[in-house]
Amino acid sequence: MPVTVVVGAQWGDEGKAKIIDLLAADHSHVVRYQGGHNAGHTVVVGSERYALQLIPSGVLYPHIVPVIGNGVVVDLPTLFKEIDTLASRGIDCSRLRVSSIAHLIFPWHQSLDALYEAGRGDDRIGTTLKGIGPAYADKARRRGLRAGEVLDPDGFAIAVKAQTLAHNAEIVALGGEALDPEVVVSQFTALAARLAPYVCDTVELLHDALDRDEPLLLEGAQATFLDLDHGTYPFVTSSNPTAGGACVGTGIGPRYLTRIVGISKAYSTRVGSGPFPTELTDELGDKLVEIGREFGTVTGRRRRCGWIDCVMLRKAVRLNSLTELALTKLDVLDTFDEIKVCTEYDAQGRPVYAVLPGWLTSIAEVTTLGALPQNARALVSLIEQEVGIPISIVGTGAERDSYVMWQ
Repeated sequence: MPVTVVVGAQWGDEGKAKIIDLLAADHSHVVRYQGGHNAGHTVVVGSERYALQLIPSGVLYPHIVPVIGNGVVVDLPTLFKEIDTLASRGIDCSRLRVSSIAHLIFPWHQSLDALYEAGRGDDRIGTTLKGIGPAYADKARRRGLRAGEVLDPDGFAIAVKAQTLAHNAEIVALGGEALDPEVVVSQFTALAARLAPYVCDTVELLHDALDRDEPLLLEGAQATFLDLDHGTYPFVTSSNPTAGGACVGTGIGPRYLTRIVGISKAYSTRVGSGPFPTELTDELGDKLVEIGREFGTVTGRRRRCGWIDCVMLRKAVRLNSLTELALTKLDVLDTFDEIKVCTEYDAQGRPVYAVLPGWLTSIAEVTTLGALPQNARALVSLIEQEVGIPISIVGTGAERDSYVMWQ
């Protein structure tokens, strides 16, 4: 059975959770393969709104095993807050499995994150200060602590104390306040005991599922152009959200990947610093922010907004071997007299636009292709033509069933 990967094709916040939720129903496992609690996925089910940070979106289906893969860095306080919140709303998280080789985030990572960012002055990256980058740095320096270590409580406590003391030297040198080792050990000893029942060899778990011909869905956080290698460096995240990262972050080899779905808004957004060729800094940009509710799920930060950029999307197709594109939030453009699509850059790197007329009517209730206004269909068709791969799904609203099957 195929393995499906869902990856953001822009700078994140494309509405991946809705598409993952839609696709998840036909899968046995939904696996988060990279990132940490710096990325939020929002799913709307009727009057209920679920904001997820670490737990895969598939948790809302009782038949799915949600898996946090080895490529994720896990903040335990956030994980258990999320579990408790979901449980209070009737969502069973006992099926959750966490990779024994996923790295953990600790208070020293968050202290260092803030100190590093403050030290950059005007050259700040725009990090969420969640400790993600320092945790991945410790992983690369081969000094990180992994989830499987909680299965040895005494050894884990010793390692946490030693790491606290070691990191305190750098924290103090940067002008920060040293952490109390006993407080950190006490907090994380309790968290470790709670994590233990969820920990397992997820690589073996997923390959056993593949041996049983069960379909898997791999869920990325952030997006293509925040990729550490292929994004707009240095304004990127600390991991690889691209489809190649799905293999590394789960232990599933590339020959199993048969469907790779890229997600793009019908316009563009990004959070924090970095290049943005089609950015709108006028009242049109403000209008997109207001109508699209473009504020971060995790941080609440206002997103920068602009027209859709098909030059970027064509590169995303190449980098991820995308087999199809899902286009979200088309309804945000309902009230625009004209809509622009960047089709190329000129010699100076400035966007060149195709200009299309808007449809000036609400598509929030539209769930069939025939009911979609002609001008809306023309926009989708142009994007599909420019990107060069099929568009399969078009989002027409925030609700779980607000979408049109384009193919």
